[in-house]
This record gives sequence, C-alpha cells and structure tokens, in this order.
Amino acid sequence: MLKTAWRYDHFMHLDKPLLLGLFSLSMIGLIVLYSAGGQNMDVVLGQASRMAMGFSVMFAIAQLHPHYIARWVPWIYTAGLILLVLVLVMGDISKGSQRWLNLGLFRFQPSEMMKLAVPMMVTWFLANRPLPPSPLRLIIAILIALIPMLLIAKQPDLGTALLVGSAGMFVIFFAGIPWKLIFGAGALLAGAAPVFWYLLHDYQRKRILVFLDPESEPLGAGYHIVQSKIAVGSGGFYGKGWLNGTQSHLEFLPESTTDFIFAVFNEEFGMLGVLLLLSIYVFILTRGMYIAMQAQGTFARLLSSSLVTTLFVYIFVNMGMVIGLLPVVGVPLPLISYGGTSLVTLMANFGLLMGIHTHRRLLSN
Repeated sequence: MLKTAWRYDHFMHLDKPLLLGLFSLSMIGLIVLYSAGGQNMDVVLGQASRMAMGFSVMFAIAQLHPHYIARWVPWIYTAGLILLVLVLVMGDISKGSQRWLNLGLFRFQPSEMMKLAVPMMVTWFLANRPLPPSPLRLIIAILIALIPMLLIAKQPDLGTALLVGSAGMFVIFFAGIPWKLIFGAGALLAGAAPVFWYLLHDYQRKRILVFLDPESEPLGAGYHIVQSKIAVGSGGFYGKGWLNGTQSHLEFLPESTTDFIFAVFNEEFGMLGVLLLLSIYVFILTRGMYIAMQAQGTFARLLSSSLVTTLFVYIFVNMGMVIGLLPVVGVPLPLISYGGTSLVTLMANFGLLMGIHTHRRLLSN
C-alpha cells in the first residue's frame, strides 16, 4: 500500500532542514547588506520585502505536485521565449544593455525566469522517453537550451546566457549521455574558441583580458577586481568587524551590495566568517542532493539534480569572480546579494525541490 511521506520535515510541504539553511543565509544577507549599503535601513527593508515575496513563492510552489507542474512546463518555456523576444524589441535599456521589461508597477527581467524554465523544459522533453536519449532527441534538447541562451546573449548578458545554457546542459548530463560525447563536445568548443572570441563585444573581450592581468588597468577595466581583491585580503582571518570595512564604506568597491557583496563579507568577517558561510552553502547543497537522490520518477530526479548543480555554479562563479579566479560576469551571490527578480527565481527553485521531496510516496511497512 502507498501513502504520502509525512514526517517531521514535511509540514505544509516544507523541508525543515532546507528551510533552516535558507533562513540562516537570508539573515546573514540582511546583516551584510546593512553594512554594504551604507547602513541604509531603506535598502535592508526593501530586500527584506523581496525575501518575504521569495519565501511566499517558494511556499506556493512547494504545495504543487511535480506531475502538475510538468503539465505547465511547455507553456512556461514558451512564455519565457516570447518575453525574451519582447525584451529585444521594446525592453528598457540600462548601462548599455537591454534586459528589462517595464510592466508599469515594476520592471521584470525575463532572463531570470529562464534560469528555471530551461532546465524544466529540457527535463520535460527527455523524461517522456527511455534514457539515455537518442541522437535526435539529444539534438532537440540542446536546441531547447541554446535558443534562449542566444536570445539572452543578444541583450547582451553573456553571464546569464551561460548560466541558463549550463542549467539545460546539466539536465542532459544527468540523463546519462556517453562520456565520449561529453569529451567530444568539449574538444569542439575548444576548437571554436577563436570564433566565439570574434563574436564577443569589445567590453566582453576586455573583461577576459583584464581577468588575465587586472593590474594592467588598475584604474580602468581592472578597477573592480583590484579593489575586490584588496577587500578580501585586508579581512585576514578574523575580519575587521561588522560595519568596519573600508573598501565599501569609503566607496572604493563598486557594486558592493550586488555582485561584489562577498568582498564586503570577506573584509568584515574574515576567513572565519567565510568558513561559516561556506558551511551553510554546503549544508544546503548536500540537502539538495539528498532530495535529488530520494526523488521518484525521471522528471523529478533530472530536475532536482540540475537545480542543485546550477545553484553550486552560481555560488562558485560569484566567489571565483570576487577573488579573481574567474572573469567578472555579473552573477549575484545567492540569498546574499541585493536583488529582486533573481531572488524570487532562486526561491522558486527551492520551492520545486521541496515539492519534489515532500510529494513523493513511500511504501508502507
């Protein structure tokens, strides 16, 4: 006989360990944001309201059975493509990029929506047939991820485009494609690097060159990363203390509340604080992988595995960017950086994970 798996972590379809990790990160994010934002309570309250909205979205999605969500995936993906086209036609232009749709009461960034829609669509397409996929289905799955990726790159937003594309590719990887195809694709991409270099915008090429030698333009294109590394290094092991950071408070560090908030955290809380932050992230990722391993059904397993791996990429890319291991691509640190659309999308991600875990059915004893 089958019964719904109700346990201590299934109250209202919320996974308590995962919820605890998310709440802890959110509180740390608000504390750091207060300092990074110049002790401006309006900034903190604005972020708190966005977090409340994000947690509400997470709760709502967690109540939905994965089978019900799967029915809506093609419509969500199609709507996302239409919105991406509208961005290119009539989107708001900010800082040289056309990424936003003005909906009157608020602005909306459709590319954030595709971070979730793309892996869901690739999962929906592959889960309907036996795995690993046939060559034809593999090509179609790649196109599902490639089309929105190219539309987002056109805005231009190369960082988000790569993250959206990688989210779809993770689903394909977990679908069990042969390693020879993976290595072959890697070799093909490496061989096509000169072509990709030619297609990049001038500022994107400069970002890569500055990443290789940021000191070549310490007051120009390399300013962000130079100041970020100074902030990280000056924190030492114990940090300068909350509200005592100099790089952000003296406005040496650009984007201190968004992309480079991890540098602020490093400077004020030091390596000790970073180890605590990393331990919370590891806890959330470990819990997410546990949920993925316990998931029942091809759709739930592929989607949950992809979502957790994509979250790891977000964390790795932001931290790597801040400490100079990766080029600056404008990726926020999950639940720490200031933001609206990206935060709601991220919480929708966790809502899906919780729903997958709490709606599964177990054999009764």
